[in-house]
Amino acid sequence: MLFSALFKWRMVLPLIVLLVSSVAFGAATSQSAFAKRSSSAPKTFVSFSTFLKNTSIARYQDYASQRGSRGVQSEQAFTEMRSYILHMYAGVKQVSSFVLDSQYFDCITVSSQPTVHYLHIKQIAKPPQVSTQTTAGKDSTHSSIRASRSPLALGQKDEFGNPIACKDGTIPMERITLERMSKFHTLHDFLAKEPGGRGTHSPASQSCDNPHCYAHAFQSVTNYGGNSLLNLWNPNPNGGFSLSQHWYAGGTGDNTQTAEGGWINYPDKFGTQLSVLFIYYTADNYKNTGCYNLDCTAFVQINNNWTLGGPFDHYSSYGGDQYGFTLQYKYYQGNWWLFLKGSGDYEAVGYYPGSIYNNGQLASNAQEVDYGGETYTSGSDLPQMGSGNFASQGWQQAAFQNTIFYIPRDENGGTGVWTDLTPNQTNTNCYTIIVTPSSSGGDWGTYFYFGGPGGNC
Repeated sequence: MLFSALFKWRMVLPLIVLLVSSVAFGAATSQSAFAKRSSSAPKTFVSFSTFLKNTSIARYQDYASQRGSRGVQSEQAFTEMRSYILHMYAGVKQVSSFVLDSQYFDCITVSSQPTVHYLHIKQIAKPPQVSTQTTAGKDSTHSSIRASRSPLALGQKDEFGNPIACKDGTIPMERITLERMSKFHTLHDFLAKEPGGRGTHSPASQSCDNPHCYAHAFQSVTNYGGNSLLNLWNPNPNGGFSLSQHWYAGGTGDNTQTAEGGWINYPDKFGTQLSVLFIYYTADNYKNTGCYNLDCTAFVQINNNWTLGGPFDHYSSYGGDQYGFTLQYKYYQGNWWLFLKGSGDYEAVGYYPGSIYNNGQLASNAQEVDYGGETYTSGSDLPQMGSGNFASQGWQQAAFQNTIFYIPRDENGGTGVWTDLTPNQTNTNCYTIIVTPSSSGGDWGTYFYFGGPGGNC
């Protein structure tokens, strides 16, 4: 049965939510992302206990308006969704809650989060030191990049007076609600990487794997993670999604496994027009395992400053300020650690336990590093990627990733190795990528510009 299979294989992560301002798609501005209150924000505050009670008594008929081509497909599918939510929250200890735009976040104790509970983790692992890499030289052609921050770093309160913050010993978990889940046909679809399906990872593909397209760069090399700074934009996803991310992959065919992360613009999933922080994993080529953030039992979060599935405080603007954040995955002593860096130092956010890879390739290391953009469309026109401009337009116009290195050993700390990336453009009429190696990259090391307008191409 699908429901039992999902619990056997999946692992948690909160899709988290969002807030926010009606920043228009495409032409992102560098104003604060929290300047306006969304019209879809709740009129009254729903406590955690009320949420659980309402979920337990909810009926399929209550969600009739969600049914149809984009909603839950049957009463059986709805029952499975409701049971999944109640199962996920069994044993969770909530301390406080707040609202960002129309989405709820619950601050729950680290030790009671679903992954720790259902994977029977007795002792949460301690993070290693990050890997670093010295810059390749000085380059005055690149202006400074401003750091984007998590909304939990701003010291704000929601419209109900609740602090938008979680106390030490707790983590922010986006509330998994029937309202969010019933926008999808099935529980399987809700947990999938793409709308209505699973996902793909085809690094060497020379054409769009319809409805997927890529502009990315990869290297086949034994690795234990890697690093890059991701420039932040708000592309128009055009009914699908558009992202900039890392992939660390291993295995082949149905045994392909990944640890992924970056930013994604996916309104149907996250309920906001803003790009949000995300992670994803699969242990079986996206067939029966995988989910975003804390929506299943897979990721152990230890950090209370970052909201997986949450937006950032600023985004880049055409010809103006450029914003971004640094992401590093690091395999250390059996776990895939996620580190993020905004305006301060790297912070350990949490880890995927090696056990979720079921003795597959990523239980020991990855075989490929991959960085760049991916889009998915549910219609005929492809979404914008990056800033919506082609790679050739460069600084302040095209999106980029820089300081791209891989981690060569399972060690505490250590020095990374600059990547030697092979670019891949699956549809150059829509998207392009231009890679600069570390030998020419100045203070950016290895970097690339990427993106494009998408459309009917």
